[in-house]
Amino acid sequence: MAFTNFIPEVWSARLLEHLDRVHVYANLMNRDYEGDIRAYGDTVHINQIGDITISDYDGTDIGDPEELDGEQQSLTIDQAKYFNFQIKDIDNAQSNPKLIDAAMQRASYGMNDVIDQYLAQLLVSGCQTGNILYDDSNAVTPTEEDAYDYLVDLGVALSEANVPNLGRWVVIPPWFHGLLLKDPRFVGNGTGYNQAILQGGMVGEAAGFEIHLSNNVPNTDGTLYKVLAGTNAAGAYAEQLVELEAYRLQNNFSDAVKGLHVYGAKVVQPGALAVMTINKAQG
Repeated sequence: MAFTNFIPEVWSARLLEHLDRVHVYANLMNRDYEGDIRAYGDTVHINQIGDITISDYDGTDIGDPEELDGEQQSLTIDQAKYFNFQIKDIDNAQSNPKLIDAAMQRASYGMNDVIDQYLAQLLVSGCQTGNILYDDSNAVTPTEEDAYDYLVDLGVALSEANVPNLGRWVVIPPWFHGLLLKDPRFVGNGTGYNQAILQGGMVGEAAGFEIHLSNNVPNTDGTLYKVLAGTNAAGAYAEQLVELEAYRLQNNFSDAVKGLHVYGAKVVQPGALAVMTINKAQG
């Protein structure tokens, strides 16, 4: 008989909590639609209101109201991943939360890594062509003297695309962060806010961006990295842990746990992204 103390609601909450804690790219996207999905293959329809005409008023009667022109996009839950692991004597393990947490945490970290890489590639490939500052053919090699300046260039590209200043983020690899740490404009501005961020364990702010680190920044052969900047309005993401089941192995003295995680993402505002290809100098 399968173990009787298993509580799937508790395990589900733990897995999703771990995923949210370690996500990078997913937390930089609009996740308002997560409550609308139930299973793999679901589709969420996203509406956006078009421009409204502004007309001169001369004191006479105004014309008939115009119909709102809206654009609709679809977010399809087209990705599905599962885990399936076994634990011997799980009735005893259930009394040891550390063992259960460790197993579920390993599952969540593995799931997160797959999703994070998927979202990074999707966002980079969905960037508006005019906001690509450098590509593989003309990648730049930043130094400690000019790494900050390249962040400024990304900010200018977003501003020229009418992207609001509020809520801008950029995702960089650790070696690029190392260059920023050698620039006094990043670490030596003396503001209490930036000092609090650094002391709190976060990377900080620079050139109008919240700076996020990721080892999943898309790259070619570990040299050409795609540094992505934008706002949460650029992409939509939804995920759901739709199945979690404990069962007894028939040919072993073990119980097992399997789970199914479904998700989908879409770039809905390509103009709210900017990307540059930077080359990691080989020392």
